[in-house]
Amino acid sequence: MLAGRAPLGAAGCGRLLAAGLRALLCGLSPCWVTAGRQYPALRVAEPAKEKRLVHKEQRSSLVVRRFIACPQLARTVWRCLQRGAGPGPQPLLLEFAPGPGILTRTLLDAGLRVVALESNSDFLTDLKSLENSLDGQLKVIHGDFFRMDPLTKGTLKPPAVSSDKLFETMGVVAVPWRADVPLKIFGIVPQQLERNRLWRLLFAMYECSSIYRYGRIELNLFISEKEYTILTAKPGESKIYQALTVLAQLGYEIELLHKEPWSSFATNLKNGGLAVPKTVQVPNDHLCLVRLTPQQNLFTGGLKPSNASTFIFMVKQSFAKPKSKLTDRLNSWSLDNSDTLLKALEIPQNAAMCNLYPEDYKRLFEALQNSDMFAETLFHDEVLASTRIMNL
Repeated sequence: MLAGRAPLGAAGCGRLLAAGLRALLCGLSPCWVTAGRQYPALRVAEPAKEKRLVHKEQRSSLVVRRFIACPQLARTVWRCLQRGAGPGPQPLLLEFAPGPGILTRTLLDAGLRVVALESNSDFLTDLKSLENSLDGQLKVIHGDFFRMDPLTKGTLKPPAVSSDKLFETMGVVAVPWRADVPLKIFGIVPQQLERNRLWRLLFAMYECSSIYRYGRIELNLFISEKEYTILTAKPGESKIYQALTVLAQLGYEIELLHKEPWSSFATNLKNGGLAVPKTVQVPNDHLCLVRLTPQQNLFTGGLKPSNASTFIFMVKQSFAKPKSKLTDRLNSWSLDNSDTLLKALEIPQNAAMCNLYPEDYKRLFEALQNSDMFAETLFHDEVLASTRIMNL
C-alpha cells in the first residue's frame, strides 16, 4: 500500500466524489497540475449516470465485475502505474473492462494515450462519446480481454477479439523479446475463474502466443490477495507453494504496487454486496494491484517457446504430490541416472518437490533436455489438455 495513505472505502469514495462535484459547482479552476504540467480537466462523468449504467449492468451480466468508481482511488492507481516510468514518451496503455471510465478519465487527464477494451454495450456507448470529444488520445474497442484469441474457427464476433486485429488497430508492432515493454495493460481480473485466467496468461507468455507475440507485454492487474499470496509463496510453504508459483516467479518480475480493500470497489451485484471469496489458508481482505513484467532472460539456455509447454507440464506434474522426493519423480520419468544428474545440479537427493526453487526447476528441465533417457512424450496427454485452459 502507498505509504501514508489509508484505504479509501466506499463511504470515503462517496464523500470525495461529492466534494469534487461541489468544487465544480462553485466554479473552481477547470485545470489541474501534475508532474510540472497543466492539463485541461476532461468532462467529469455524472454520478447519477454512472449509477444508472452499473445498475443496468447488474441486470445483464452473469459475471461479477468490479469498478473503480472513486476519483481518489483512480489517482492512486495512476500514480502506481507511473512508478518506475522513465523520461520521455510512455508506452500506450490498454485498459480492459473500464466500466464507467473513472480511471480512464484520470489517465487521459494525465496525458496518457489510452485504448479502452469494453464488452458491455452501455458502458461502451458512454466511452465512445468520450472518445469523440477528444483528438485521438482515446481509442474505444468493443471486446473482452479474457475472450482474446479463442480456439474457434471462422470470423470472431465481439466481445471475442483477435490479438492481431487489436494490435493492428492500436498501432502496436511486434518487438524482440529482450526489447523494452511495447504496451502496458491494466484491468481488474474477475473473481470467477480467476486462477484459470492467470494460468491462461501464463501459458501465452511462455509460448509467446496471443498478446506476447508482440514482446514483453506488461500486466498491471488487480487480483485477489489470495492469488497474490500464492504467486509470491516461498519453497517449503506446502499449502500455497504451487506450480503456478514456480512458473510465475520464473517468468515474471512480480511487483506489488498497491493493496485496496474490496469495499473500495463498486460491483454489479444486484444486492450491492461485495462477494468476497473466503479462505481459511491465506488472508483475502484486499485486492492487490500487481505488476507482472516478463523476464528478459526467460528464454536463455534450453528453455524456448517451442518447448515451454513441456516445461509447464513437467512442473505441474511435479506438484501432483508436492511432498514427494525428487528422486522418486525422476524415476517415474524413466531416468535411471538421477543420482548423477542431481549431483551435477547440486540438488540434495532427498529434496522434496515443494522445496525446489523456481530456478531449480528450470535448470532441471534444461538438464533433462540433454538426457537421452528423457522423453517429452511423457507429458503428451497433459499438453493436449492445455487446450481446455486456453479456451476459457
